[in-house]
Amino acid sequence: MKRFIYIITDRNRNNLHVGLCSDLLKTLKFYSEMPTLFFDCAQHLNRLIYFEEINTEEQAMDRFKMVSTYTRPQKEKMIRSVNPDWVDLTIGLNFENNTSRVRPHLRPSINRAHLAKAS
Repeated sequence: MKRFIYIITDRNRNNLHVGLCSDLLKTLKFYSEMPTLFFDCAQHLNRLIYFEEINTEEQAMDRFKMVSTYTRPQKEKMIRSVNPDWVDLTIGLNFENNTSRVRPHLRPSINRAHLAKAS
């Protein structure tokens, strides 16, 4: 089962939180529903700025332990290597995983049999 190592931050980039999960979108939804779980309301962790997808649980746990021990400058360097502008990556994930595209409601097609009767 795939695992994800991720780093999320608040809007001012004051806090960098490293996490490990198996469902990244579900975890991000949890953070949005529980904004004051780790910090006060001024420091909502709501911006995904870095993530890695890892194939095995053992490798993921090893990587998580390593990244968790990084200093802030080391984490910033890692983030900037793939996301130099610290853009929130959640939007892209939501777009990629939205595979069930809903067809917009279109005007019903004209029934040809109805047209034949009208002629």
